[in-house]
Amino acid sequence: MTVASNFTHSAASPEKVANDDMAWHGEFLEIFLKNQMKLAPVMPLLVLFMAATATLWVPITTAAAWAVGAIGCAAVQVYLCKVYFSRARTIPEQRDWIGMIAASELFQGMFWVLPLFFFWPNSDSLQNTFLVAAIIAVSVVRLLIVSNFMPVLIAGTGVMTIGVAVRCVAEGNAIYLSLAGLVITLEVFYLFVARQLQDTLRDMIIYRQQKDALIQELKAERDRADAERQKAENANRAKSSFLANMSHELRTPLNAILGFSEVLEREMFGPLANRAYRDYAGDINSSGRYLLGLINDILDLSRIEAGRVEMREEPMSLINALQNAQHLLGMKAAEKDTFVDIEAEPNVPKVMCDQRAINQVAINLLTNAIKFSPPKGRVLMSVKRTAAGAVALSVKDNGPGIPAQEIEHALSAFSRGSIAAKKAIDGAGLGLPIVKGLMDMHGGKIEIISDVGQGTEVICTFPSSRVLSGPRNELATSPAIASETQRKLINLTA
Repeated sequence: MTVASNFTHSAASPEKVANDDMAWHGEFLEIFLKNQMKLAPVMPLLVLFMAATATLWVPITTAAAWAVGAIGCAAVQVYLCKVYFSRARTIPEQRDWIGMIAASELFQGMFWVLPLFFFWPNSDSLQNTFLVAAIIAVSVVRLLIVSNFMPVLIAGTGVMTIGVAVRCVAEGNAIYLSLAGLVITLEVFYLFVARQLQDTLRDMIIYRQQKDALIQELKAERDRADAERQKAENANRAKSSFLANMSHELRTPLNAILGFSEVLEREMFGPLANRAYRDYAGDINSSGRYLLGLINDILDLSRIEAGRVEMREEPMSLINALQNAQHLLGMKAAEKDTFVDIEAEPNVPKVMCDQRAINQVAINLLTNAIKFSPPKGRVLMSVKRTAAGAVALSVKDNGPGIPAQEIEHALSAFSRGSIAAKKAIDGAGLGLPIVKGLMDMHGGKIEIISDVGQGTEVICTFPSSRVLSGPRNELATSPAIASETQRKLINLTA
């Protein structure tokens, strides 16, 4: 027994070990029965040959009686084979069948031993030698048919070996005694080799059963994972639909709140008697605008996740996107005394993109950079051409940075880092996920380079297929190209 099978058996309960043993015994039994079915005509032919030859020195009735009995044993064994394969067998039934098949093999071996005693002429040594050789040959044939199934092998070839040995010992001379010893030695050798082959085949069967069980388990886990994934996708679609619908429903009353709070704050219908009311109206207006921005972000993210964002692609200089963001957020940067600068390599080509989406990318990145920059901080926005021919837009701040273990989660929706939570920096964690979604729509990628105390740089790279350089740039930016279809065709020629 191999180390692997030893470990397998020792790690299991006695009942499981017994069932496993019977399982591979059942495999061996099926191998023997299939061999027996395939070689069923061989044994009757050997019987008829032996009986016909024996009629040369024994009465024909004796030879015929033996032949009928031997063929009858072979027929019973073939019948048992057919019955066995007629339906599936339980493990207890397999144990009974092993006993029945071994018994049938024993009776067949006994019939083959009978010629050594009933056909044995005392006066002709050549006929005796023929009988011994014939029985040994039949024993070898049964060895090939039985293969490595030890219970049946011992029952069949064992009785024939014992019969040959007894017959030879009964003769008493040195040659027959030597022949008896040789036969017994060969049988022991056969059994030893068969046992080793059986152990090897048993381990192969056990490994195959373990492999099949593992495959079934993996298939079950795969099906379970597919079901869970489908459930998660359905839940995500339902969430996106719910958020989109709720965002629309919330924006309608929120617009009214913003409008009336602004009327009160500006005292458009006359001064308020209490100055505090005007301050409260301002607080309501600023909080409402924050909530409106959050709702807009949720709506944008929901649309991106649901694949409902329609892109209108046209040539755009990424410098313009950075300048627009700098202009829109200039007041916010001034409030924190943060310096925002733009750097661009000369002759950076335009890219084919959705201008509104890229403007939003620049605004979200700059908003985050200003938010996390310290007072009197510096934010650097840049555009450059990469070695692979792509164009990269980056925004870098000198804020507290992001811990290395949190960078991967920074692109997840509603994810807020430990530094943001610790310093109570406002935000819902939607800016970067929206940027990632918009970059995915353009076939681009987003990369975050950061560490604690080293600031953060976010790089958005547009693939070379969207870069308008050379004749393609001149064609795409030509005033003659006005329709959306024409621009899409130009983009497809990348």
